Amino acid sequence: MTGQPSFPRQYARTQRFTLGAPRSYALSPDGARVVFLRSPSGTDRRQHLWVLDLEQGREFTAADPEALLAGAEEQLPPQERARRERSRESSAGIVGYATDSAVELAAFPLSGRLFVSELRAGTTRELPVQGPVVDPRPSPDGRQVAFVADGRLRVVAVDSTTTSDAGDADPAAAGQADRVLAEPDGPEVTWGLAEFIAAEEMGRYRGFWWSPDSDAVLAARVDEAPVQRWWISDPAHPDQEPARIAYPAAGTRNAEVTLALFGLDGSRTDVVWDTERYPYLARVHWSAAGPPLLLVQARDQRDQRYLTVDTTTGATRTVHDDEDAAWVEPFPGVPAWTPDGRLVRIADEGGARKLFVGARPLTGAPLHVRAVLDIGEDDVLFSASGADMHDIGVYRAWFRGSGDQGGWERVGERPYPTVSSAVRGGALTVLSQTSLEWPGTRAEVVRLDPDGGEKTLATIGSCAEEPVLTARPRLVRAGEREIPCAVLLPAGYTDDDGPLPVLMDPYGGPHGQRVVASHHAHLTSQWFADQGFAVIVADGRGTPGRSPAWEKAMFRDVAGVALDDQIHALHALAGSFPLDLSRVAIRGWSFGGYLAGLAALRRPDVFHAAVVGAPVSDLRLYDTHYQERYLGHPDEEPAVYAANSLVTDEGLSGAVEPHRPLLLVHGLADDNVVVAHALRLSAALLAAGRPHEMLPLTGVTHMASQEQVAENLLLLQVDFLKRSLGMPA
Repeated sequence: MTGQPSFPRQYARTQRFTLGAPRSYALSPDGARVVFLRSPSGTDRRQHLWVLDLEQGREFTAADPEALLAGAEEQLPPQERARRERSRESSAGIVGYATDSAVELAAFPLSGRLFVSELRAGTTRELPVQGPVVDPRPSPDGRQVAFVADGRLRVVAVDSTTTSDAGDADPAAAGQADRVLAEPDGPEVTWGLAEFIAAEEMGRYRGFWWSPDSDAVLAARVDEAPVQRWWISDPAHPDQEPARIAYPAAGTRNAEVTLALFGLDGSRTDVVWDTERYPYLARVHWSAAGPPLLLVQARDQRDQRYLTVDTTTGATRTVHDDEDAAWVEPFPGVPAWTPDGRLVRIADEGGARKLFVGARPLTGAPLHVRAVLDIGEDDVLFSASGADMHDIGVYRAWFRGSGDQGGWERVGERPYPTVSSAVRGGALTVLSQTSLEWPGTRAEVVRLDPDGGEKTLATIGSCAEEPVLTARPRLVRAGEREIPCAVLLPAGYTDDDGPLPVLMDPYGGPHGQRVVASHHAHLTSQWFADQGFAVIVADGRGTPGRSPAWEKAMFRDVAGVALDDQIHALHALAGSFPLDLSRVAIRGWSFGGYLAGLAALRRPDVFHAAVVGAPVSDLRLYDTHYQERYLGHPDEEPAVYAANSLVTDEGLSGAVEPHRPLLLVHGLADDNVVVAHALRLSAALLAAGRPHEMLPLTGVTHMASQEQVAENLLLLQVDFLKRSLGMPA
């Protein structure tokens, strides 16, 4: 009989306890079915497609990837692998799918092949098409499936045979039933895919959209010819050629993105807008409630426009525009139309982030709106945080008809904070909630009443493992700035144990809220605490959830604001918790790694050791959309980049005595924060005579999701921190 695994091993093999948990829901408008993904166990990476039949009260598997591949190993095409890296997807099998409007048919890729599932019957079959297939999506009527293969946008009839269409000029498609809708007109051109910037920074992971009538497809043309080329090599395999990637670093040229409308009858209509002034295509929405709706942004991101598309001519018209002295933000789920044709958007106004329908705000303080989840006949379903940033709820706001016209209410409200999200279809909603009160995620199928309130109809089971430890964070606000913090002490700690060495464990930057009312979000911090630390997670200014001013406080001063708030929180908490301020370490990854490097180099009077994971150390090496939003264009703001970078002369001049132990960790295969960041930082430290350690991760990307790597990375960090702070091994 074997004992329980250690937390690092369990955390790694369960992929942070996400395996076995249901996710990615679709609900049929007739209220009969809930479709979702779930792997068979808490350690199985292969996601299956499931159907919950509410009328019969049973769950069944619609698609099993192992059966569909007859036990063969899954082979990922390069474009699919890139899509998963951008979306931080590390599981296997059926990791995503799309359905028709009736949720009768689902389409998904597997090993570059195209499969469709008839969801009522639970049967799945392969469609004979030219591959490798990326991002297949059924038409709303369920009769066609569009997909991308080798940069071409293709379409196939669901009832197709293996007879090739007469109009398909591609000889490689002989014996296939699909045909090309959009053919690349250059070696660096693709149709129907999201470019790197859209997927990595804008949250737009798709590149084509079906018309509501299923007779046309609106597709993005991406030309990467203007983008500089970088090379990602694997030094552990010198016999292999480096990978060539298009990476738009700050101040350099982006990919050129345009749109065209392709009719299934062979017609093409190019969409026209001022791409010179508004080069970023942030969002596309097309529903039966109105014409196609685009959100485009200026390069400096201080201006964005909402455009409608004339599908006959391709001409666009501005229906709204947003401007901001710092930056404008694209939000999930918007822009969109209400059923009666009013514009739904999220915007900053009067110090609050509000939900608008037309010109009318439906919300106000204290709600801080985060995303639109669904738009009904009378209401909008959205997520928001309130006075407490860590409590993220699902809300309804009514814009006409029944209910509290103009008011809002929380869905699934409990007597304690949660982190909630929802997917709605017809009369049904799947409400997913995490809390500090229980481990994992609870998913309930509910029916929302027209006038408010809801009724639970079913619960979707989870196969996820329960952690071998329990997180016990205390969520507090620190200091006069009221910085949200989670403080974690070792299990069994008593006051007689005295002050503890401190480990700051932040992300601390944009889009990276860590202090949330979710048990699993604090598991790693609790494990570090159980090694003998008082762990502090602080969400300073720049992190999301409180107000526009809170998020935009780091405009042009990312380093100063982020670092100052960590110190402010640390000192403010010292009066209430057993903190030994003579032994303070900090660890972080990505922006958190950058912040850890800042802490050890610029404030060694406060911080005594740092684990610097995948840091963005030379800010000119990171991408355009992210870096220029906060710091401006490097040619126009060179002093800002120098002051905020770790490796420039001015940036390193902020490094003061004494030297503090530094552990640099970076994946050599990282194509987001490339390893050049860590190597340049190491070289600059060496030139300055500053000792440090370097841990290269062979074959690891920005996710570091390999089981052995994830497990041992935790153990090595603890060993380094204890050595550096003089703690017993």
